[in-house]
Amino acid sequence: MHVPRPAPAQPADSSSTACAGAVPAGPVGAARTLPALLALRIALTPQGEAYRAYDATAQCWTHLNWQATGARVMRWRRALVAGGLPAQARVAILLPNGLDAMSIDQATLAEGAVPVPLHAIDNPASIAYILADCAASLLVVRERAQWDAICAVGTPLPALQAVIVTEGGVAPTLDLGGHPAAAVPARALADWLQAGEQAAAPLGEGPGPDDLAAIVYTSGTTGKPKGVMLTHRNVLANVQSVLGRVQPTETDRFLSFLPLSHTFERTAGYYLAIAAGSCVAYARSVPQLAEDLVSQQPTVLISVPRIYERVNARITELLAAAPAKARLMALTQAVGWRRFRAAQGLPPDADGAPRWWDALVWPLLQRVVARPVLARFGGRVRVAVSGGAPLPPAIARAFIGLGLPLLQGYGMTETSPVVAANGLTDNDPASVGRPLPGVDVRIGENRELQVRAASVMRGYWNRDEDTARILSPDGWLGTGDQAEIVGGRIHIRGRIKEIIVTSTGEKVPPADLELAITADPLFEQVFVVGENQPFIGAVAVVNAVEWARLATTLGLPAADPASLRHPRVLEVALQRIATQAASFPRYAVPRAVVLSTEPWTIENTMLTPTLKLKRLNLMARFEAELRVMYAPR
Repeated sequence: MHVPRPAPAQPADSSSTACAGAVPAGPVGAARTLPALLALRIALTPQGEAYRAYDATAQCWTHLNWQATGARVMRWRRALVAGGLPAQARVAILLPNGLDAMSIDQATLAEGAVPVPLHAIDNPASIAYILADCAASLLVVRERAQWDAICAVGTPLPALQAVIVTEGGVAPTLDLGGHPAAAVPARALADWLQAGEQAAAPLGEGPGPDDLAAIVYTSGTTGKPKGVMLTHRNVLANVQSVLGRVQPTETDRFLSFLPLSHTFERTAGYYLAIAAGSCVAYARSVPQLAEDLVSQQPTVLISVPRIYERVNARITELLAAAPAKARLMALTQAVGWRRFRAAQGLPPDADGAPRWWDALVWPLLQRVVARPVLARFGGRVRVAVSGGAPLPPAIARAFIGLGLPLLQGYGMTETSPVVAANGLTDNDPASVGRPLPGVDVRIGENRELQVRAASVMRGYWNRDEDTARILSPDGWLGTGDQAEIVGGRIHIRGRIKEIIVTSTGEKVPPADLELAITADPLFEQVFVVGENQPFIGAVAVVNAVEWARLATTLGLPAADPASLRHPRVLEVALQRIATQAASFPRYAVPRAVVLSTEPWTIENTMLTPTLKLKRLNLMARFEAELRVMYAPR
């Protein structure tokens, strides 16, 4: 829905900013719906390269121009029409990023139906819940085994009419007798598309601006996921605003690897590229990401901090055995960081050096150190955007110091999603940047950041009470994040609901503390605890390489789980945690730690599909260890 935006009265003790500025017209300015956006792009640059995807059979990358993209989408659209789905049907898409995911999404949108993107490696119970909650009429999956695993959950799915399997056979892989969804017909993609070509059913009229463009389910870090209703107007408003900040062009190439179930990727890595006429190369998989970065040489990267953290961890591992190279890397990052701060007009760090010195040594350091590292990203990145979670300051400094143009932004699914972002010539990594053009922000009660814009969601699917709690009648959305607005820039200070309150009344924002601790290479993942407890504790997954090195130093067998509980190991771990948390109040520094070697993943339900910690699941997983941690002594 379109929300009028009169100047509101400000709440007490609040600050507000409305970021004005010209927004480029172009195709997005003329398009009122996402199918219209694609049609305009095809008309403008029919022969321009639209997509790249890897053909495993031919073992090569295939290319698709915009005209061919339109033809491909039309074929999928005719198959949808032949299926006789109800008006505004929900079409669930359980596919990895690729041409098939793009095709069913665009076909669904063109028919006025509603895509429901699902994470391709989410657990079957979560997927079954979403299918039932949104009353999906059609499900598109990659393999029959995925559908069988969903059936095995046993959740009734009365609205589901058919399942389309894009790869492999359609015969059941499990004995599904007795499961309520087992009778839903599964069809091979080729057969489904062929049926569409033979049918003569007329195409639909398509959607209007205020029709739903997606129901995107939130990650559900502390409960069941909620379906965020985003309209075509919502999404296009956000695309238009992002264009004013990032400004991609027809010569840019995106590398798509964040899941398309993530609104960040849908808007910034998919619809934005259509608006700009940029090419999108679909990465084969996260394990093959390093190879795809080198071969596809993207100019635009849309990522979450975890990817940058992994690259940095790998660099740290390689340098651990080469002290001289490690010192040279540190020098390069320090010089590059100082040059960056000077170029952006930011205050110099305390370790400042004469500018003439930095200018003298930088060309050599850039050639010998920085460029080889940036070659890991393909060597052509002109803008790298980090969103979805806070970017650790150490990671920002490391890569910006090497010359990677890394921009931090902020948003949420409910805002389609981008609210604010830094720019190439206006970049302060300590903040999430300034609000996008057309986005109003203010600070409300409990220091909560509130947002009002045309990109704010219609509401939650079938959850009016939840909608009313977060969205005011005059259009202000409560983000749930505490923030400050300083000089027009937004600084996120913590998640209100996740603030830990100890039994002594002290308040600790866990995300900031967790980020600080994971700057130490020993700690791969960290979960901070202490609600209603006398002190803060931590649970950490150790990095395999760093753990082996520490265990050897202490004369302990790294492969023995008991070594993780050895008093000397825990003492060293707490010392290293205290070092990273030195800037926090003393009461916020963890006084006890539990160590583990098992990573937290989406598959073992410890992470959401957007790689956020599932805190309730982690509490349950480590219940016994936490009971010992807080046992009376």
